[in-house]
Amino acid sequence: MERQVSERRRRSGSGVTLIEMLVVVTIIALFAALVAPRMLKRSDTARVTAARAQINSFMTAIGAYKLDTGLFPSTEQGLNALRVKPAEVNQWQGPYLPQDIPVDPWGRPYTYKFPGEHGDEPDIVSLGADGQPGGEGIYADVLSWKSQ
Repeated sequence: MERQVSERRRRSGSGVTLIEMLVVVTIIALFAALVAPRMLKRSDTARVTAARAQINSFMTAIGAYKLDTGLFPSTEQGLNALRVKPAEVNQWQGPYLPQDIPVDPWGRPYTYKFPGEHGDEPDIVSLGADGQPGGEGIYADVLSWKSQ
């Protein structure tokens, strides 16, 4: 008889009560509520940084293109001239980028313009998170002529 009582006590003490489970779930939810917004903000900052790095990579490749050909690619040729030899260019030694031209971190193509409106080099623009010209913060454009 005593053996049955101790066996029952041992089994009942090993479970998790509903209140204990609710406390654990509440703690996890609070932790997620505090950490998730910070992580999402870091994600947006990482996208801006990635766009800036891609634009810098394009500018380096465009510099090599100009050294070989004597000219920057025209607006019509665009960034694709870094991967595929334009018909009217003779001294092209590319491809100047190892992979196809990527889209920006928000999934849209970069805008390329030469002659640019901001100096002697081409303008390359990513329209940021909102896809609209201008904006502030993560919605700001990422521009080749600004290091931001």
